[in-house]
Amino acid sequence: MKLAVFVSDYRLTVDTLDRLNPEKLGIILVQNGVYHATTKENGKPSSLLNKSASYYALIDDLETRGLGNADVADNVKVISYSDIVDLIFNEYDKTAWL
Repeated sequence: MKLAVFVSDYRLTVDTLDRLNPEKLGIILVQNGVYHATTKENGKPSSLLNKSASYYALIDDLETRGLGNADVADNVKVISYSDIVDLIFNEYDKTAWL
């Protein structure tokens, strides 16, 4: 199964994602979840970014919080709403929201 997971909260613990075992995992950071792509925890990237997954952050939510492409970790791709639609219909079989 190819699973896209929307993460909308910054306080999410990674153990929820650890229980998932898809063949392909995409993590789409939206709303306050975009802070995972930009905030350092003790000088290190968010522990959420340590999973074997493709990472995406919604540009609209970054800009709403005064952030941009330059603030995002290297392994996170900045995308638009239309990119999310393309991902859901072309790359992933199922979606979940955390």
